Formats: sequence, C-alpha cells, structure tokens
Amino acid sequence: MPITALQADHYLVPLPEVLSDSTHGEIAHFELVTVRLRDQDGAEGAGYSYTVGAGGGAVHALIDRDLRPLLLGQDAGRIEFLWQRMWWGLHYGGRGGPTCLAISAVDMALWDLRARRLGQPLWRALGGHDPRVRVYAGGIDLQFPLDRLLRQTDDNLAKGFRAIKMKVGRPTLREDVERVRAMRAHLGADFPLMVDANMRWSVDEAIRACRALAEFQLVWVEEPTIPDDVAGHARIVRDGGQPIATGENLHTLYEFKQMIAAGGVTFPEPDVTNCGGVTVFMKIAHLAEAFNLPLTSHGAHDVTVHLLAAVPNASYLEAHGFGLERFIAAPLAIEDGYAIAPERPGHGIEFDWDALARVRAP
Repeated sequence: MPITALQADHYLVPLPEVLSDSTHGEIAHFELVTVRLRDQDGAEGAGYSYTVGAGGGAVHALIDRDLRPLLLGQDAGRIEFLWQRMWWGLHYGGRGGPTCLAISAVDMALWDLRARRLGQPLWRALGGHDPRVRVYAGGIDLQFPLDRLLRQTDDNLAKGFRAIKMKVGRPTLREDVERVRAMRAHLGADFPLMVDANMRWSVDEAIRACRALAEFQLVWVEEPTIPDDVAGHARIVRDGGQPIATGENLHTLYEFKQMIAAGGVTFPEPDVTNCGGVTVFMKIAHLAEAFNLPLTSHGAHDVTVHLLAAVPNASYLEAHGFGLERFIAAPLAIEDGYAIAPERPGHGIEFDWDALARVRAP
C-alpha cells in the first residue's frame, strides 16, 4: 500500500529531575523526534528517536528533507526495500550518527503500520516468543547522594522491579566500590544488580574496576570504555573477569558484528532508536543468538518490550525514567520483575499529540 503522507516533529521533553552520568554531564531534557506515516487506506504508524539534549534538529531535518522523497509513493509493506533505500540514499554522508537515528524512527513507524494493518501486536508480528520479559530499572544517578540512591531503589522495588542498574564512574574507584557495596547490602546477596560506567574508563582502568567490583556478583558491567575500541573491549572481557554489556552507542549491524565476533561483549545491547530501527534490532538479536549470547536493550522500553518478547535469547529489558510516560496513553506494564508486552495492535504507543505540542522545539 503506497505511503501518502509523512509528518516529522521535534520536541524538547523536560525531565522530572535533572539526571547525570559520567560522560554526558547533567541532563535536563531529552529531544524527541517523531514520525507519523499514513498509507493510501488511511492506516497510520508512528515511530520515534531521541537524543539526550543535542542533535535532534539534525535528525528531524534528515527525515523531513531527505527521507521524505525516498518514501512517499512507495509500498509501505516493503520494509526491507525501504530500509535499504534510506541507507543508501544517505550513505555518503551517513553510516551512523543522526542518519541512523532518522532511519530508526522511520523504520519503527513502518513496523508499527504493518502490525496495525495485521491487527496484531508487534511482538506477535515479529514471530512471538514470550510476552513476559525480565526488566530492570535503569537509574541515571551518578551524582545522587547515597541516601537518595537508596530511596530511588526502594521506589523502583515498589513499582515491581526485581533488578536494578546504578551508575558508576565517580572521580575515584574507591567511591564507586563503596556505593556498589552499599547497594549490594541494601538489596541482598542474590538480587540482580548491574552497573553502568557510560564509557568513563580507559581499558586498563576498566579492568581494574571490574576486578575491584568482582565481589559484588554483578549481572554485568556496562559500557566500561568507548565503543570504538573493539580490541579493548575484548581485553576487558578476558582480563576483567566480569560480564560486559555494550551497544547503545553502536549504530549499525556491522559494528555489532565486529564487537561480537571479537569477543568484546557478553550482553549485546542495541537501542532500537539509533541502531537502524526494528529491522536492524532483530538482525542483531539473531546475530547474538548465533553466538549463543543473551540480548539486552537500551532505551525506548515501550517499543523494545515487543522486540525482546519476539526472540528466545532475551535477557533483560531496560526501563528508563525519561519522562515519556507523561505523553503516552498506556505506559509499560510491570509485574513482579517482568515487563508485559501489550496485545494492542502495533507497538501500542498512543502519543498525546496535544500535550507534546506544548513542548515543541523552537
């Protein structure tokens, strides 16, 4: 069915409180870039990408100016064809960055449209494995005082989370160790706990940190160093003695292939809003399965719950507190440590476009 309309919008969504990590500093808002597609029958699909405060204007412009003419009039059901058309249409100035965010948003909208036309939730349209996906609360809390960190943890436990991730990457390793020790004591010995360094360390620093944190029996150490250092990740896995999660800053299938084949990751961690969309996320999931690796995720939990529910090697879904739940009709359902993929057609996200209009980017 031909695509007859495309609308792209750019919003600045304020966070309920200022958040921080070891690399991006303080984050007061995130940028939301949305895409709405309509086909000849009037069926619609929606997709989105986001940034942590900069670059959203470039993503919006790529969709509105460069991807629009590649999509209008094309058959919305030929998603792989359209993905390749977008990829090669922007290839010379693309292959990552805003280009992959823009393609991801459109691809998500195409899959939402397909599933809605089928009358199926996205997780079933993708094959359907298990609608119950283990979920963890991803804290953005590096600068929180310890008592605030523990209060946040108790709040997340009350919401039904049964796994927690905290930030590390404080000025000294001793501070990180003390905070993780306090969190482990608070949660108990067997509670699933992850830490996230947001690329803070060099390879040697990451190895020292992994060894220092070994006593706390972490599920994983996330993003210990920059994503560009594939060989360094392999060293950290080999010499640090901890499972490693990484991937939120890998933007192509080929980058994941290189990291996985090099032995640089234990838990591949794609983000559907920047890796190329649903199309590429699912390819990464199957690539990880072929290497006998469990898959986790980053961001966009209301969509990603469908993707993890469709594959047999899902580990944990990350749930982030980015404040998007204020602008959608039915936020993610969590029951005793599991996120439940909804049965609504498509990805099931219904945006409050009137509320979003009040935070439209200038």
